[in-house]
Amino acid sequence: MKKLKAPAFLNKRLGFYALLTFLLWAKSIFAYLFEFNLGIESLTQYFILFINPIASTMFLLSIALYVRRSKASYLTMMIIYALASFLLFANVVYYREFTDFITVNTFLGAGKVASGLGESAVRLFRPYDVLYLIDIVILPLLLWRKRIKEEERPVRARMAFAMTALSVMIFSGNLFLAEADRPELLTRTFSRDYLIKYLGVNAFTVYDGIQTYKTNQVRAEASPNDLKEVESYVKEHYAAPNSDYYGIAKGRNVITIHLESLQQFVIDYKLKDENGQEHEVTPFLNSIFHSNSTFSFDNFFHQVKAGKTSDAETLMENSLFGLNQGSLFSQLGGKNTFQAAPDILKQTAGYTSASFHGNSGSFWNRTETYKNLGYDYFFDSSYYDVNDENSFQYGLHDKPFFQQSVKYLERLQQPFYSKFIAVSNHYPYSEFKNDEAGFPMANTSDETINGYFATANYLDKAVEEFFNYLKASGLYDNSIIVMYGDHYGISNSRNSDLAPLLGKSKETWSNFDNAQMQRVPYMVHVPGQDKGGINHTYGGEVDALPTLLHLLGTDTSKYIQLGQDLLSKDNDQIVAFRDGDYVTPEYTYYSGSLYSNSNGMPITEPSETLQHQAETWKEAVSKQLSTSDNINNGDLLRFYSASGLKPIDASQFDYKNGLNKMEKIENKLGDKSTSLFDQNGKKSTQELYKTETYKQYQEQGQQ
Repeated sequence: MKKLKAPAFLNKRLGFYALLTFLLWAKSIFAYLFEFNLGIESLTQYFILFINPIASTMFLLSIALYVRRSKASYLTMMIIYALASFLLFANVVYYREFTDFITVNTFLGAGKVASGLGESAVRLFRPYDVLYLIDIVILPLLLWRKRIKEEERPVRARMAFAMTALSVMIFSGNLFLAEADRPELLTRTFSRDYLIKYLGVNAFTVYDGIQTYKTNQVRAEASPNDLKEVESYVKEHYAAPNSDYYGIAKGRNVITIHLESLQQFVIDYKLKDENGQEHEVTPFLNSIFHSNSTFSFDNFFHQVKAGKTSDAETLMENSLFGLNQGSLFSQLGGKNTFQAAPDILKQTAGYTSASFHGNSGSFWNRTETYKNLGYDYFFDSSYYDVNDENSFQYGLHDKPFFQQSVKYLERLQQPFYSKFIAVSNHYPYSEFKNDEAGFPMANTSDETINGYFATANYLDKAVEEFFNYLKASGLYDNSIIVMYGDHYGISNSRNSDLAPLLGKSKETWSNFDNAQMQRVPYMVHVPGQDKGGINHTYGGEVDALPTLLHLLGTDTSKYIQLGQDLLSKDNDQIVAFRDGDYVTPEYTYYSGSLYSNSNGMPITEPSETLQHQAETWKEAVSKQLSTSDNINNGDLLRFYSASGLKPIDASQFDYKNGLNKMEKIENKLGDKSTSLFDQNGKKSTQELYKTETYKQYQEQGQQ
């Protein structure tokens, strides 16, 4: 049997160069068409999409053509090819989780978010992913076995330059077509989808690197003068508190519960099983949402981007947006100056603060960021009994998490500001295999959607048990309990499969529907008062901090906060998404189109008045986002002293031995200690916490 031989042209350097160019082009096109949702709308865009990988690939690989020595030239080509392939593949996997592309900031912060990903990351891979990388192994093997022979004769300099020049010409033509189809592509703020669609992954990464460098220079060059424009914006944007609600929770403990990945559509939703029987997904949260003791908001939107959960924390506790690229926690959390909720309440009202999270403290760089936010304590997974039975890749499951948190919560000096980050309702929404199993799975073609309702029900039960403990221990009556969904649970790429469960058609699902799905629950429960109810004000996570502080009786006019009190009569009701899209009570602007909220239809020919109004809203959104970026990228709060807050010295915070530190404070204060433990006669309240499995809930319901 004759040995297989490669075509003769592959034994030439230019032939091998052409092969690598073709292979990377083919992999890129496969990813564009089958992995990324780039919104191709015309034949022109398809043509641009098909040519955009060619220019950058030819340019990068042409570097090896200038290397005269044979082995060095081929090695250079293979290294460049491997790096480009890995970059493409990394974007494919990242997109599956975040529906976004990897930026330089994301790469720089990769180590800060890697801890705890485990199984979730593995589940993002597909069997066919081998196609992206297998040639990186096969091609060197073919060269080594002489199936493809290395040409000893170097490529003439003129020919190498010709390949480089040709790649530049192709890129210029690509850019010309892109600018013709999407004017000002590189000068206006478009989404990364546009840049990938028109320029490709390699060109986008280079462009993003340049932009990242410029951003870092902003921080280095920032000065106190840059605050003037920020202060002017904050003053003009300030919404005075509503006197009917201002201070009604003054002096109370704040208990914030982070409802992981919970979207507003789950509230009051009933899932039908295979027999047609309806099952209420979040019965307890529904009861809280409809309580007159709760200020509930049904038009509250998440405003996160790639930072997801950490972006939500940035928004909720700082009234600032996360970064347009990557996570603020990961990139700037350990460097920047903040004026966050825990520090404001500590310095103005004597609050103690603590964050509780059953995962690694390094996840999203929380250990370092929380110091700059002013948290006195941070109880991460090292404080919990975490094992294979009660946890998954994102940490301790919610029921044991809340239950085990009690021994730390009861030792905090009151009043306190606390945050509990639940995690069980997190992608991939795995079905429970133990006694927690039993809630029906949805019946769609997407396993992620199918499991989402069961994990949301588990979260609901966990929160109910925690509430029961708060009531039994006495903390409930003297607390204000804030609950919020941090971001979407079902991504846009999956929404069409979810549509039938929402009474909508998969075929007619639109970007308007995607925009409306960004609603998340926001509830501020104030036991003992009846001024609450469901509020229809349009708002977002950036508005949460001024809303909370006004309920606590704290004047926010002297702080740099970009949101507005949702209970204020002066609220503008313009919700900015991080990419520049927006929602108002009557109109939605999403992915380049303006929609009417009344019927969900795009407005293709707006009146002159509406066009002007839409531009005004767009400018307002752009101003809010750019103001946030200027504050964060320039670290401008380091120059701001008008708040009266003393600068935080992060070196004074150490999150080890938290329980021991709290016990020492109790002993030092003696009879003046306000911890629940001391108020309970130095007796733990842990036995008051009652927990049951889903199976036990079912058995009780049948009795």
